[in-house]
Amino acid sequence: MTAKFFAILTNQGAAKLANATSLGTKLNLTQMALGDANGVLPTPDAAQTQLINQKRIAPLNRLSVDPNNANQIIAEQVIPENEGGFWIREIGLYDDDGVLIAIANCPETYKPLLQEGSGRTQTIRMALIVSSTAAVTLKIDPSVVLATRQYADDKAREVKGYADTLLAAHMAAANPHPQYLVVADINNYLPVGVPIPYPAAIPPTGWFNCNGSAFDKTKYPFLASLFPSGNLPDLRGEFIRGWDNGRNVDSGRSLLSLQGDAIRNITGTLPCSAPYGFEQDARGALFGTAGLVHGGGSVEIQAGGYGIGLNAAMAVPTANENRPRNIAFNYIMRAA
Repeated sequence: MTAKFFAILTNQGAAKLANATSLGTKLNLTQMALGDANGVLPTPDAAQTQLINQKRIAPLNRLSVDPNNANQIIAEQVIPENEGGFWIREIGLYDDDGVLIAIANCPETYKPLLQEGSGRTQTIRMALIVSSTAAVTLKIDPSVVLATRQYADDKAREVKGYADTLLAAHMAAANPHPQYLVVADINNYLPVGVPIPYPAAIPPTGWFNCNGSAFDKTKYPFLASLFPSGNLPDLRGEFIRGWDNGRNVDSGRSLLSLQGDAIRNITGTLPCSAPYGFEQDARGALFGTAGLVHGGGSVEIQAGGYGIGLNAAMAVPTANENRPRNIAFNYIMRAA
């Protein structure tokens, strides 16, 4: 039985395909045209350079090699529901130079418009046997076409397969996140015994407060090697100072030794032959005062004498300790 519906290469298409095959270049199929052949079912003619009566031309939605026939190319185009109002009896494939490469006829089908009361998205497919599918570029531009359901499903499966492969490799890897710190490497970054400031009263699991309390030397041997007494350092209300270690800025100190507070010595002088009213010229931490007892003269004179007093609070903030500005944190350290 003679085939009634078929697709063939045009003369121009056959010549371009043969040339691409011999030169090792590619034939780029880019567009599909549809026509109604003026109301009569046509017979494809290799001499054609255009459709008999073209109704639509648009980019291909899909172009692939038939998985069941390595010499057969399948071209697809999707017509959206907002286009139509014509019969489809002829199909043409064009390359990127605008040359009609293949021509086909098809069973008559009407593509309605939504305004006509029936709207549908319709897929037109052409199967074309060629001598070398390797000479045809199987590529479309997804930004200008409407995907078929099969295309979308295939891509979804492809993406899922890729994601599943990545996830499986991720789960099987010994360390899938090398950019993150792992527990086994924590000693490389924060050794046991290093006090760190922590903004809460209760330390995290595996950490101690640096409050002078005793710890289990058997359970925490490395911590015991740093603090042989079995007691944590008591850093409550204390500042940490760098060990001198031979610099002679704070000499005579051993590691973990406690140092009390101190200030530099304050000295001054007052001339013994100061004139009357000298106390009125006191400045800074010195101030004039009356009623001081001083040596020499009568008791009345001694009791009503004038002098100089010292009050650092007149010049700087004072407290019952020496300290810099600070913010209170809780010192903690790793147990193991």
